[in-house]
Amino acid sequence: MITRTIRIALAAFSLSHAAALAEDTVKVGVLHSLSGTMAISETSLRDVLLFTFDEINAKGGVLGKKIEPVVVDGASNWPLFAEKAKQLLEQDKVAATFGCWTSVSRKSVLPVFEEKKGLLFYPVQYEGEEMSPNIFYTAEAVNQQATPAVDYMLAEGKKKFYLIGSDYVYPQTTNLILLEYLRHKGVPLKNIGGGFTKDDKGKIISAGKYTPFGHTDYQQIISEIKQFAASGNACVINTLNGDTNVPFFKEYAAAGLTAESCPVVSFSVSEDEFRGLPAKQLVGQLGCWTYFQSIKSPANAKFIKDFQAWLAKSEVTGIVKENRVTCSPMVLSYDGVYLWKAAVEKAGSFDVDKVMAALKGGISFNGPGGKVTSQKNHHLTKNVYIGETKADGQFKILKEYKNVVGEPFLKGTYK
Repeated sequence: MITRTIRIALAAFSLSHAAALAEDTVKVGVLHSLSGTMAISETSLRDVLLFTFDEINAKGGVLGKKIEPVVVDGASNWPLFAEKAKQLLEQDKVAATFGCWTSVSRKSVLPVFEEKKGLLFYPVQYEGEEMSPNIFYTAEAVNQQATPAVDYMLAEGKKKFYLIGSDYVYPQTTNLILLEYLRHKGVPLKNIGGGFTKDDKGKIISAGKYTPFGHTDYQQIISEIKQFAASGNACVINTLNGDTNVPFFKEYAAAGLTAESCPVVSFSVSEDEFRGLPAKQLVGQLGCWTYFQSIKSPANAKFIKDFQAWLAKSEVTGIVKENRVTCSPMVLSYDGVYLWKAAVEKAGSFDVDKVMAALKGGISFNGPGGKVTSQKNHHLTKNVYIGETKADGQFKILKEYKNVVGEPFLKGTYK
């Protein structure tokens, strides 16, 4: 009888203890590809998110609750992203989710977040033409990356632009916007390479050359780029995603192309991706982001130092600790967590509608890339930087555009 009473008491204590723990924590989702072709980019976002949660928890958490991350692997499988999003919202009951890289993964989860009334923070440059009530885009919009890069290349005297990207929505939509923008800037169609597809009425519905995820043979395309650049004053606008950048740049270097003969400006190649590229052969290539590791500021110095210290002592399974760098998608993930924290505290609640309302009201955070401010249209005002690759895989900052407002809807606005 005594034994049974003790068992009942222990069970009751266990349940009450679990309930108390649940009351002291708030679950958040981490939804990234930790395997497959996009793991080269997305694994680092998982790492920086876990670092950020630990940093916030060490200072008391959010509204007195410690952040409890629930990490799931989208595995570079776009339908699987939707399944994992549903799991996070229905089973794990997360207050917010930080994740996705490709636009196709974001578009896969979008209806899930809208139906289940969840909240997703999306941190990676994208094509715009979207504003979901359940997504906050810390990402660079086209006017915070692609069009500033074109402006810079035009100012450098480039007259020919070859468009290449991965075969999905972000590169395709971005390049259609860039086609309008280049024509608006006076660049003739004959000076825009990569090819066009027209509908039965003669309207251009696709601009540029596209290859599938995981594509490895770039010999023919590089040969075409070399011919396109032979007359001089040419550049490549690169929207390839993931590990396809490795064979592209290796073939580019092998063909004798250089930053002097035909520079490449990339929108998905950051310091993180350069760890797997022949950086010494690609000195002088350009990137455009809203953060570079080379930014000189106290906030950035602290961020880099603290992240490296976290890596050194981290016990996350399979985490890579050596030769780690920071990059723009990592910082926009970091910024997103702190903006969510500030919005929750401003709202006094984890309720999605209240948190989004606080974000739409305008919240600022002084992050590693400079001050970012949330906008009513679910985007951020932030600084934009043009950088040139150095032999060590870092970027020398060439130009800065201050406080650029995120504008998601650009198609048809350039005449």
